Amino acid sequence: MKVITRVQRYILLRDLPLTAKMLIFSALIVVLPLLSVGLISYQRSADELEREAGQYSWQIIEQVKAHMEYYVKDFEISTLRIINHPDMNRFMRMSTLEEVQQSGIRASIEQVLKNAAYSRSDISNITVILNNVQVVDAVDFDSPYPAEELKKEYWYPNIPMDGSPQLISRVIPWPDHQEQVISIVRRLISPQTLQPIGLVIMDVNFKRIQEIAEKVTIGRTGFLYIVDSQNHYVYHPDLTQIGQPANYNNQMQMWARDNGSLITEDQPRNFLTYSYSSYLGWRLVTSIPYTELTSGASYIGRTIFWTLLVTLAVAYLLGIGFAASLLRPIRRLHHFMKKVEVGDFSGKLEVRSLDELGLLTHGFNKMVEKLEGLLEEIYFTRLRETEASLRQKETELKVLQSQMNPHFLYNSLETLRGMALEQDMDDIAAMSASLAKLLRYNLKSSTPTVTLREELSICEVYLRIQKYRFEEKLDYELDVPEWALDQHIAKFSLQPIVENSMIHGIEPGVGLMHIRITALRDTDDSFFVAIRDTGVGMSEQQLHKIHQDLEAKDVLAGGDHIGVANVHRRIAYLYGPSYGVTLHSIPGKGTAVRIRLPLVESKPSE
Repeated sequence: MKVITRVQRYILLRDLPLTAKMLIFSALIVVLPLLSVGLISYQRSADELEREAGQYSWQIIEQVKAHMEYYVKDFEISTLRIINHPDMNRFMRMSTLEEVQQSGIRASIEQVLKNAAYSRSDISNITVILNNVQVVDAVDFDSPYPAEELKKEYWYPNIPMDGSPQLISRVIPWPDHQEQVISIVRRLISPQTLQPIGLVIMDVNFKRIQEIAEKVTIGRTGFLYIVDSQNHYVYHPDLTQIGQPANYNNQMQMWARDNGSLITEDQPRNFLTYSYSSYLGWRLVTSIPYTELTSGASYIGRTIFWTLLVTLAVAYLLGIGFAASLLRPIRRLHHFMKKVEVGDFSGKLEVRSLDELGLLTHGFNKMVEKLEGLLEEIYFTRLRETEASLRQKETELKVLQSQMNPHFLYNSLETLRGMALEQDMDDIAAMSASLAKLLRYNLKSSTPTVTLREELSICEVYLRIQKYRFEEKLDYELDVPEWALDQHIAKFSLQPIVENSMIHGIEPGVGLMHIRITALRDTDDSFFVAIRDTGVGMSEQQLHKIHQDLEAKDVLAGGDHIGVANVHRRIAYLYGPSYGVTLHSIPGKGTAVRIRLPLVESKPSE
């Protein structure tokens, strides 16, 4: 309900001044109709421009695709002629280099390749690779790119094993220059085993492809590029991009359909139209800057914007004049209300009209008169309540003064110790000294944390006192490493836990109970103090109940284990919820309590 109320206040502008409301509502009356018409016109014109540009680009792509398919198909036929040549059939039957050298067939194969290469000016090279046997080129020298290096190219594993052609774009590193080519690659199939035994590679330069692509005119600055099935540029106006991976985000959207158009998300945005050639395995793409495509729609948008701006300015001028006549009485009333807020009830506001604002002013004057009377009545009532409260505080102070002063108890213990020493009662004197030390530690005004060294000292005093009580039934051991003694712990953390061990761990008829206190590292930034006893232990139900009490028990209400809960709450309050007390117990074997604390590494002294 509160959320709905806040939304209503926001929509109805209830928290804004009246001037702002009137200006906003008057502006909306003008702006909304114009804005709606403008947005619809802008969107319709932009959609129509995109549709026409996409259709025009698609028609161009289809024409280029038909030329490309016919052009590449002619080269594929040439590769089949080479493979089916009688000399090539003899060459593919040879399995060793010695056999090739003895037959002298290499010269015949070179002539076959040269005849095919010289028949077309756009063929750069033809290479035949017979696995582990021979490499033959149409040029007069060996291939500058070894066959072993070809196996490392990204396209090599994807060449079909059935002898069907694969089109790839690559760069040939000739001795004096580098040449970008389109390669038609086929596997050579052995006539004897019908297994792949090599490759025939026909390299076609970009002269004809570039001529076809450069004739494509798309807008003022648009261009055409081609991407192969491995997502690499086959053709791009920037020839340095050929053979490089294409933009991955755009290609992922193109690969979802064979044909279509999209607007790129990166900046500057481009309008792409694409079509897939299943014969070539290529995707032809036209790219037009989106700003060029929508220049007409942008002009419409600017016209709408300036129309809205001028109309809004006129509406504001009219609204300001109309609002001024209504807001003057309201501002007078608001100024008078400010004086009443600070306690000035003198004077009245003049009523200058009989309309709704005049009635409101008259009613406010009446309200101020009644409010002044009520405040006087409240003042005297609060005065009487304050007087009664002071008498109550005085009574409580007298009660507190009548209670025993803890310092008097401490001095009395010191006197008792002195008397015991005079009578040679060393045990009584030692116990009195221990009790006095505990009381002094409790009364000492300091921070809520102490070092582990101080806390262990007081805990040992408490254990010595209990040793006098239980004698042979109790034994204890303090085994804390030196690095832990200067770590900090909440004051009075160990004594309540040791006291629980004494109360719940020792039972009549049970033999010696051993209490051991030690400290161990937990992680790089924490450690824990462990208190273990060999008492009667606890059942799983008791242990579960104590762990619940650590978080939920009201320690002020009394009961069992409030000391442990109090220690856990204080540690969690001081150091955070990840620190505190955990318990583990085995019935008949004892209980282990761990206090997890933050570890502060000491700085080495210089």
